[in-house]
Amino acid sequence: MAGRANPAFAGGVVGVSLVALTYAVTVAPLEHLTYVHVMAGILWTGVDIFLGAVLGPVIGGLDEAASADVFRRLTPKMTFLMPSLALVTIATGITLALQAGLFPNAGPWLALFTLATLPPALALIAYRLDAWRDWRWQLPFAVATVGSLAWVVLTIGEFTMTTPAVAVALGIVAILSVQGFGFLLPGEVRVYLEMTSEAPDDGLISRIGKQNAMLGGVQGLFQLVLVVVMVLLRYGGF
Repeated sequence: MAGRANPAFAGGVVGVSLVALTYAVTVAPLEHLTYVHVMAGILWTGVDIFLGAVLGPVIGGLDEAASADVFRRLTPKMTFLMPSLALVTIATGITLALQAGLFPNAGPWLALFTLATLPPALALIAYRLDAWRDWRWQLPFAVATVGSLAWVVLTIGEFTMTTPAVAVALGIVAILSVQGFGFLLPGEVRVYLEMTSEAPDDGLISRIGKQNAMLGGVQGLFQLVLVVVMVLLRYGGF
């Protein structure tokens, strides 16, 4: 898939994201951490809104062959770009809230957040890719489920209510994570597998691509709501 996306693009996106994330959550001062979080979030939100508000309607007016041709070029790049932006945004956002003292009693909430995102996302991946009997899915699903449950059990006794803004933000991020990693990403994999098959089905490629574009727009709306919540958390005392 990296070859289809352009190896320089794929390597650059993943490499820059990992370097920025590692720096931001380890040794970066608060100002640099904030910058990485905000920039990744802007790019993630902007691309999603573009997909839903601009690209979606344009693609909707094309026939299946033309639409499939667009997604053949777009999907490989999106497969590397969007998960990278999402990972950096979410990880730096949680780290920023912790370092800024805006996330009281984080342990139990992060355990519940992990349980609410990892197993459902992996279950959706299995559903979308028909991977229920594949050990390459079964192993990470078992580890994620058992690990998440164990973390909840170990921390639930310390559970107390956090601030309303943090609770709402975690709920939105959980939805975004499950949608993105559990639905959008497998959809992109399905498009790639179909377009590299011996007899590609333009109708299937077009249909999955349009579903992803529409859901990308939904993701963008959730992200705009999340921005409002973050502003209220930082400046409104919510």
